[in-house]
Amino acid sequence: VQLQASGGGLMEAGGSLRLTCAASGLTFRSYVMSWFRQAPGKERESVARLSRSGGSPYYADSVKGRFTISRDDAKNTVDLQMDSLKPEDTAIYYCAARRRDAYTYNYWGQGTQVTVSS
Repeated sequence: VQLQASGGGLMEAGGSLRLTCAASGLTFRSYVMSWFRQAPGKERESVARLSRSGGSPYYADSVKGRFTISRDDAKNTVDLQMDSLKPEDTAIYYCAARRRDAYTYNYWGQGTQVTVSS
């Protein structure tokens, strides 16, 4: 199983970035897909989660109204559209996959760096 995250980079505050996670080697539609992030010196936090295409997403309060998670089960991808970026969004962003009957995440991507300048 591989989760390959891409789309990170450097952006000014107020700008937008779109992250994509491409999954392979798993039955994608059977997995809950999530984005996490970890900033320097801080614990990893859950940013957004989507159980199934067309389902109700979860967002952390810190990103609600600015970030949008979506998935394409035909392409085995999950995206995170990040708008109105803030310097505090600077972190390494990871995608992760969890079987619906599992309590912990089974697979993690390698992470992509997002840096937002003020």
